[in-house]
Amino acid sequence: MTIAAKVLPASIIDETARLVTEHYVFPETAEQLAELLRRRLDDGAYDVDSAEALAGLVTTDLQSLNGDRHLRLKHHAEPVPAEQGAATLASIRRDFDTSLGGAPRVELLDGGVAVVEMAPMLFPLDWAAEPLGAALTLAARAQALIVDLRANRGGDPDTVAFVCSHLLDKRTHLNTMYWRDGERSEQSWSQPHVPGTRFGGSKPLYVLTSGTTFSAAEELAYDLQQLGRAVVVGERTRGGAHPCQGWTVHPHLEATVPVGRAVNPVSGTNWEGTGVEPDEPCAAADALERARRLALGRPAG
Repeated sequence: MTIAAKVLPASIIDETARLVTEHYVFPETAEQLAELLRRRLDDGAYDVDSAEALAGLVTTDLQSLNGDRHLRLKHHAEPVPAEQGAATLASIRRDFDTSLGGAPRVELLDGGVAVVEMAPMLFPLDWAAEPLGAALTLAARAQALIVDLRANRGGDPDTVAFVCSHLLDKRTHLNTMYWRDGERSEQSWSQPHVPGTRFGGSKPLYVLTSGTTFSAAEELAYDLQQLGRAVVVGERTRGGAHPCQGWTVHPHLEATVPVGRAVNPVSGTNWEGTGVEPDEPCAAADALERARRLALGRPAG
């Protein structure tokens, strides 16, 4: 029998507040959040016995000032390792192994229109390059391509650049990450060469989104939209543009803290809090048929 680890709210809140103060990309907000957590602890707001219940309460408070959906205390049903980032890595590895490496569907529709679904995540590039490269190569000869991100909850910015590299003709600046210290930045570019065959930058491209499309999946949709390369079809996305890191603060709890902010070179901003607005708005359930009709040159209705 597995005995659940005891929940000690004071130590968990103290460590979470410390991590937010030291690492959150917006230092002034970090100080306010740490103060809020400690005040709520003193008020007895976190006097619960369940790690899952504590995660929900703390996450609500962490997101209460600026709505940053990457800032959270995340509950894991299975015990997670103590090493930084290991909790998330263990969780997503299970998803990778059960989703054909993040490309669960490749299909050719009538009229030479291909669909590549990327879900549930854009996994770390050293895992995902082979399955995503194979899926995109298989679809490369299609007359039009639909990339389905409706069930994608985020992932690796390097994998975003890898996918974009298959959908553009030349090396292109996609995004810039600015880190908390204000002195470092990191540019993301598509690559001039890809393994396999490139779909390229001229044939019709559609990206499907939903209200649950999040984080790196939003970046993929946003980057291609801002470059004028893709038509985004579906629902407005969730609105999380800040890359984050995770720290285990309890055997079942991980504090995820955004450590940077994204700036698109075309728009000069990002999708944080607003989501990616579709070019062709419709219910997520109708987005595939809407994109298919657009690709075939038929009325969207």
